Amino acid sequence: MIQDNRSKVQFVLLLTLGLNLIVMSIKVIVGTLTGSLSLLADALHSVTDSANNILGLVTNHFASPQPDREHPYGHQKFDALGALGVAVFLGIACFEILSSTVERVFRESKPVEISPKELWILLIVLGINIFVAYYERSAGKRLGSAVLVADAKHTMSDVWITIMVIGGLIGIWQGEVWNLPKLQYLDVILAFPVALLVFKSGWSVLRENLPWLVDQMAIAPETIKEISMSVPGVVNCHNIASRGVIGRQVFIEMHMIVEATDVETAHSITEAVEAELGNRFNPARILIHVEPPEYQSEEITYDSPSAKIKQ
Repeated sequence: MIQDNRSKVQFVLLLTLGLNLIVMSIKVIVGTLTGSLSLLADALHSVTDSANNILGLVTNHFASPQPDREHPYGHQKFDALGALGVAVFLGIACFEILSSTVERVFRESKPVEISPKELWILLIVLGINIFVAYYERSAGKRLGSAVLVADAKHTMSDVWITIMVIGGLIGIWQGEVWNLPKLQYLDVILAFPVALLVFKSGWSVLRENLPWLVDQMAIAPETIKEISMSVPGVVNCHNIASRGVIGRQVFIEMHMIVEATDVETAHSITEAVEAELGNRFNPARILIHVEPPEYQSEEITYDSPSAKIKQ
C-alpha cells in the first residue's frame, strides 16, 4: 500500500518557499544596487525557485496516491506534471538570461560596482541555497516526491550559478582595486554558462518524468517472467506489460498459465507471484489473468517442460 505523504511534502515546500523568497529578494536588491547583469539573471533563476514551490504546492494538493471513482489508478501523474512545470520555468529563465546578456553585449551600460560587504551578503545567500538543495533532495527521496527531487535539482543549479556569479563579482571587485576595467566583462561572460546550467537542469527534469506520463515500460518483460516462473505452480506467462516508475508506483499486468484445476489453488499461486513481484518492485499494483494448464495460444510454445515466450 503506497503512503500518502502529501502533508509532509507540503511542509517542505512551504519552508523552502520562504527561504527562496528571502534569497530572491536579496539577489534583486544587491543586483540592482551593483548593476550586475549576472546577479540579476541569478535572481531571475531564484524567481523560478519560488514559482516552482508554489506550483509544487498546487500539484501536491491533487497528487493523492489513493484511487477514487474518477481516478482509479491514483493521482500521481499530477506530481509528474508539476515536475514538468519546473522544466518549463527553467526554459523561460534560460531564454530571459540569454536575451538580457545579448542586449548587454551590444549596448553600452553602466559598469558594475561591488563592495566586500555585498559579497559577504551573497555568501550568506549561497549558504541558504546549499541548505535548501540538500534538505529538499533528502526529503524528496525519503517521501518519494518527484516535485521535491526535481526542485532540489533546480536549486542545486542555482547553487552553482551563484558560485560562478560570486566568483565573477570578486574578479570585478579586484579589477577596481587593481585598476583593470576589462574585468567588467566577467559579468557578461558568466551570464552565458548560467543559461546553459539552467537549460541542463530543465532537460534533466523533463527526461526523468516523461516516462511516467507516456506510460513507458517500467520493467523488462523477461525480468517479470523470470520472477514469476520461480514460483511453484506457474507454467508460463505472456502478454506481460508494465508502466510507472520503480520506487514511486509500478503497474504490472500479465496472463499466467498455472498448474491448477481449482480456483483456490490458482488463487494461491497468483498471490505468491504478486508477493514476489511486490517484494522486488514495491509499491506495485499487479493484475494477473489466470489460464488453465491446457491453454493454447500462438504466443506460447510448449517445446520444453517449462513453456517459453516466443522471442
